[in-house]
Amino acid sequence: MFDELLQTVNVNISTVQKIIQTNDKLRGILFAEKSATQEKSEENTELTQLIENLPSEREWLVYDHCAVVTRLYAIYERFVEDLITDWLKLLPSIVPIYLHLEERIRVTHQIGVGRLLVDLKKERFQSLSIKEVIQGLLSGETGKQEYNLIPDAFLFHEQNLRKDVLEKLFADAGIPNAWVWVQKHRGIKQFVEEIRGSQNTAEGELKDFITYRNDAAHGAIVDNILSTKELLDLSYFIEALCQALAELVTFQVISWENSIVKAKEIGQITEWYNKPKAGVARVKEITLSVAENLFLVSEASSYCQLAKIESIMIDDISHEEVTISSEQEVGLKFDIDAKKGFKLYVILVSDNQVVISAFLFLVQSRLYRLASLLI
Repeated sequence: MFDELLQTVNVNISTVQKIIQTNDKLRGILFAEKSATQEKSEENTELTQLIENLPSEREWLVYDHCAVVTRLYAIYERFVEDLITDWLKLLPSIVPIYLHLEERIRVTHQIGVGRLLVDLKKERFQSLSIKEVIQGLLSGETGKQEYNLIPDAFLFHEQNLRKDVLEKLFADAGIPNAWVWVQKHRGIKQFVEEIRGSQNTAEGELKDFITYRNDAAHGAIVDNILSTKELLDLSYFIEALCQALAELVTFQVISWENSIVKAKEIGQITEWYNKPKAGVARVKEITLSVAENLFLVSEASSYCQLAKIESIMIDDISHEEVTISSEQEVGLKFDIDAKKGFKLYVILVSDNQVVISAFLFLVQSRLYRLASLLI
């Protein structure tokens, strides 16, 4: 579920980036050829025919600008809606009793069901039936069957997904303070500080992006045309934003699982050595094995990633597996970087482990890919 979602985002943004770069190269080649000697331009070749049908350079730049910002917004909006959808599908397995859900989730669900019933004949909801819309709510309120939260009831939004609208969508689904997490996320901070030179904020960046999108989609004249570099930078921002939101939802899953004893905090990193991706952790009662996965989590740093244990050391002795009976220091090497203070979590019940593990693996992949693009 999550793996397919993030893979789609990854492929789509990568495609946009490749098209931006390809068109930039093509413009350079074709307009250079167009200004070459008359003798060369009179040759009856496919290149000559292509040059003869060239739009003006400005028209081409306007087209690229509009296509890129419109497509990036579509990727971003679809990702947000799909991410919330997947979270809502997981919630009944995390909180089995409907009345134990937070009041805001239940109120949003009830209002959304009412709106769906009014709008059910609209084309976008034609795949839904009246029974399907009301069944989850009825099951939840009566407690006679397993409930479900129909995602469409939570995804009503008339405005573009600026900061405030984005926060409301997540909060209505039970994930508060989404933007606090976003602006502390390392990918967003790296973008704002290194690419923007701290001359903008994450909120300002998102606002500018949506302004570009609206002008491209609805404006009669597009005056502010972004350069190739600016379009690429915009794609990196959307990539970082999607990653931050994905880690936020994963953190929420782990937090809920921890509250109902399906996940367990087993320790905390007390020392960290960047080069070998290794450190020392104070670990509580648990059995750890090489190649085992656990979660590295820091709410303060907006960090939530899956890590694989590559080696275990106790008193300078390497172990393939250790059973910790009382809290002690353990040397751990992971396949990713971490920091001092990060907490270690394991999932105790495997219902959602495969889904979350695949999800975080792709989040991790996107982080490394983004970092390489920013260097």
